[in-house]
Amino acid sequence: MIDINKHINITILGAGESGVGAALLAKSKKNKVFVSDKSIIKSIHKNELSKNKIEFEERQHSIEKILSSDLIIISPGIPNTVDIVKKAEEKRIPIISEIEYASYFFEGKIIAITGSNGKTTTTKLTEHLFINGGKKAIACGNIGKSFARVLFEKPNYYDYAIIELSSFQLERCYALHPYISILLNITPDHLDRYNNNIDEYAKAKMRIIQNQTKNDFFIYNQDDLISNQHINKTKTEVTKIPISIKSLLSKGAYVQSNNIIINLLTETFTMSINDLALQGKHNQYNSMAAGVTAKIEEIRKKNIRDSLMDYKNEPHRMEFIAKIHGVDYINDSKATNVNSTWYALESIENNIIWIAGGQDKGNDYTELTEIVSEKVKAIICLGKENTKIHNSFKGTIEKIYDVKSAFEAVKLAYELSSKNDTVLLSPACASFDLFEDYKDRGEQFTSAVKRL
Repeated sequence: MIDINKHINITILGAGESGVGAALLAKSKKNKVFVSDKSIIKSIHKNELSKNKIEFEERQHSIEKILSSDLIIISPGIPNTVDIVKKAEEKRIPIISEIEYASYFFEGKIIAITGSNGKTTTTKLTEHLFINGGKKAIACGNIGKSFARVLFEKPNYYDYAIIELSSFQLERCYALHPYISILLNITPDHLDRYNNNIDEYAKAKMRIIQNQTKNDFFIYNQDDLISNQHINKTKTEVTKIPISIKSLLSKGAYVQSNNIIINLLTETFTMSINDLALQGKHNQYNSMAAGVTAKIEEIRKKNIRDSLMDYKNEPHRMEFIAKIHGVDYINDSKATNVNSTWYALESIENNIIWIAGGQDKGNDYTELTEIVSEKVKAIICLGKENTKIHNSFKGTIEKIYDVKSAFEAVKLAYELSSKNDTVLLSPACASFDLFEDYKDRGEQFTSAVKRL
């Protein structure tokens, strides 16, 4: 591994939030830094790079220049199959993620959170618990600011970095050592990047515990089949703490008689699930994971209870937008896979007009057949190619429509809905066919609802 204390020649591939954050941190450490992006770099990022006198290029990769690097920091959106990455590997140039690079300079405790669903909510909820508990903590990583930017802006300030980690970011982590790691679940997602192989995807997730020791903690979902299969195959000395809504546990967190119970042997914390700010079974897991983390760090029971009761969820995650003529409109644009959408459908009692679709990631919609037949009265497909959704539900739902914009989707949903129905945007797909990202999709949906 490269000696980061030496001044070295660093290339950063990708100039999004992760890449620019890494560039700023690397430049502050007196390294020679070059940023290369095959796409157009956003103006805000170009201005930031220029202001800090960081050399960059866009719409190309200068191969010779990149391959003269001592170290390459790769942005998570760049797969291992691209030509420049293969060439760098052939030259044995170390390639690491921005998370890995930033971790070399962080002196506090890392709380690392991953999973196919719920990781953003759990990351922000954990931050909320820690700040209310008097801790100097910040949520970063695959959410908001990059880890590297946090350390550039406030070096040696935070005692806790609460990092949301995607499988893409974990792929290039080698020495990352979380004090507490959380694995919420593993369900089919991003399989197009993993040769449509769930095991390859799961192995990337399991990298979160690769450097943990018996003095560290690993919180995991005991009810999740795929997670448990891979946990059982992974050799580790980390202290494991399970969470469950199906089983009573002698150690960990579980649900009994509509109460969340956190038992870490020294003392027990109990709280009614009806008092949780975040409702639904999926949020019971999220709340337990955050609560266990807070208990490990000895945050007071009152702070934990108050924080779990008053937390406000992030936008685009089961976000209530409006009630119009007795119909609820909910923005769950962050639901980019089947499992996440299942939880959204499960949490709604009324008849549902379901707005779904987008860029498919190898989804198996048959997992939704039963719950769709029970709760959904019409499906509105919002995407360029909707054949797979039509084929999956044509024997289950009579009314399936195609639209090409959020405004069309909301207008049609309004026409199809009756009093006490719920219009739910929960796409189960990526957004990149029609929108910039899931936020853009959610904002356009919200805007269209408000036009009603």
